[in-house]
Amino acid sequence: MPSILIGIALLSLLIWGYLLFFRGGFWRCAERLDPSAPAPSEWPAVTAIVPARDEADVIATAIASLLDQDYPGPFSVILVDDHSQDGTARIASETAAANPRPDRFKLLQATPLPAGWTGKLWALDQGLQGAAPETRYVWFSDADIAQPPAALRQLVAKAEAEQRDLVSLMVALRCEGFWERLLIPPFIYFFQKLYPFSWVNDPGRQTAAAAGGCILLRRDALTRIGGLSALSDALIDDCSLAAKVKQSRTANSRGLWLGLAEAARSIRPYAGLSTVWDMVARSAYTQLNHQPLLLLGTLLGMFITYLAPPLAVLSYPWHLQPTAALLGGGAWIAMSFSLLPVLRLYGQRLWLAPLLPLSAALYSAMTFDSAWRHWRSRGGTWKGRVQAKRRELD
Repeated sequence: MPSILIGIALLSLLIWGYLLFFRGGFWRCAERLDPSAPAPSEWPAVTAIVPARDEADVIATAIASLLDQDYPGPFSVILVDDHSQDGTARIASETAAANPRPDRFKLLQATPLPAGWTGKLWALDQGLQGAAPETRYVWFSDADIAQPPAALRQLVAKAEAEQRDLVSLMVALRCEGFWERLLIPPFIYFFQKLYPFSWVNDPGRQTAAAAGGCILLRRDALTRIGGLSALSDALIDDCSLAAKVKQSRTANSRGLWLGLAEAARSIRPYAGLSTVWDMVARSAYTQLNHQPLLLLGTLLGMFITYLAPPLAVLSYPWHLQPTAALLGGGAWIAMSFSLLPVLRLYGQRLWLAPLLPLSAALYSAMTFDSAWRHWRSRGGTWKGRVQAKRRELD
């Protein structure tokens, strides 16, 4: 038993050595948009597409923030109402009518969802059909995102200056209540660990990811991959889109750029544990390709990486193995240190860092629940729809 405890604690410390020094510096939170990027010689036409389904509580703020963009070039906003029952379309139209630039706004009603499509991708595809022919970039912005006035200008400047096909921002999520403070910074942290942004932004690496709340995409790059129909049934649509765009990049393209936003923010509240839980459980098992062995390996990896170190320290009075406790303590310190940059980004108290194992335990439980929902044919539920592919549920 002593050798097993020491072995697990040592393995955990070695894992943290790899994560800190050889995982693309994911934990540094270094990828940000440069507001001083040079302006292009000509600002291209952009169409923002907002898919919305029962978003009455947030849609006014989101639409107003888009219409208020200080973008110098041709710009329009298309809201695709996906059969909302709460007045989303009416509120959006009233917001646009009261805005100084009502001419920028267009409302489309989505047609019935066809087989083989997820709701969001179908709504985005409907919006693409309504975009002006001269549109060079499409901007996918979720209905719960408030964009700062300079957002589009900075996104386009980045894409044009660096010849990127896709530029995406992980917007700042709300982080106010206890559960948000405990779980939201680790959510951003885990996403960066899974897809190190520096690797995503490197054209020479295969790693591809995007954050669906804010994606600026060259229209010709979308055409090159066969349009959204090429990923019509993808539950993790943002990363699926990024992977196809990066795989299809041309010689004169630098592919993807993904960074962290500070001013662009989600206005959707995550009130209580259940809201965050549902957000993760909706698609976590999809990320594992619905493979039970991958699920088992993930849960085991989470235990060794995040839970074993504090257990080795806190259970010292029972096992009395100082070597195991010291190794576990070193791993616990390393993981706590690695969380500090994202806590600073979100303006949170640094004492939350040692609670990362608790957050990891909850996310592990959410991942298992995601698999359980899939096995019960309830995977991918969102806004009253079970969106997992039927052939996956059979």
